[in-house]
Amino acid sequence: MKTSTKVITIISVIAAVALAIFIFFKFFFVLGEGVKAGELNQVVYKGWIWKTYEGRLIQAGFKGAKGGGSIQSNEFNFSVVDKAVADSLMRCGGKVVELKYKEYNGMLPWRGMQKYIVTEILSVRQGDNSTIIPIVGEE
Repeated sequence: MKTSTKVITIISVIAAVALAIFIFFKFFFVLGEGVKAGELNQVVYKGWIWKTYEGRLIQAGFKGAKGGGSIQSNEFNFSVVDKAVADSLMRCGGKVVELKYKEYNGMLPWRGMQKYIVTEILSVRQGDNSTIIPIVGEE
């Protein structure tokens, strides 16, 4: 084998290994796992080529003292790969749910449109429909 052929082969192998490592860490390495709780706003089955289950969880809370102590809501957008989990979530609209999820660095079109993939439903309870807004009195 000629020296130039060996160099090209070595560079090609190194590039292929580097690409494989990048793809693994970007799309398949689980960056984190956790649990989120909140009111399930929606779960939809949508997509142009790959149809995926996409959902939104609303987490209510208060801003800190620097923000004036006002009410805020955070949205947790997620995808669901398991059809059984997605079907169960579709029957939980408006309820308070606890969801276990995995976080990836990147999204794959056949896995969903989000980096967060819900893997399990931990609990479901009826949402509290009474809206109590605290009134801050003047001193």
